[in-house]
Amino acid sequence: MKNTTEQRRGFRYGPALIALVIGICAGGVVAAHAAEAKGEELGKVHAGAGIACAMCHVDAQHPQPVPMEKCLSCHGETRKLAEKTANVKPRNPHENRHYGTEADCNICHHQHKKSQNFCLPCHERFDFVVP
Repeated sequence: MKNTTEQRRGFRYGPALIALVIGICAGGVVAAHAAEAKGEELGKVHAGAGIACAMCHVDAQHPQPVPMEKCLSCHGETRKLAEKTANVKPRNPHENRHYGTEADCNICHHQHKKSQNFCLPCHERFDFVVP
């Protein structure tokens, strides 16, 4: 029988796991926010969802950055992705005057290190967090 501390720990992580699964089903948006909240690298979030390295990396033994087309095959086409993030303030990061909707995902989103806000160095008011 679990003791009370173990039961509370399971209860605390249960909702996060449910949110992660729902997010993957909804195009990855909720999953990305779960990663942001936990400070996890996206590679760990993907692995936790049962996505094997070889599903994104052509050669899992010698991985290279994942091509944007591979990201979009699961997370939706660029226009639909921009629609999902339309309410991000002060500006939609997936539709901007520099790249339109065609910025490579790897510019901001990293699998095996902390993701970064590519806009922030030049645009201080664009201080949104990148999952």
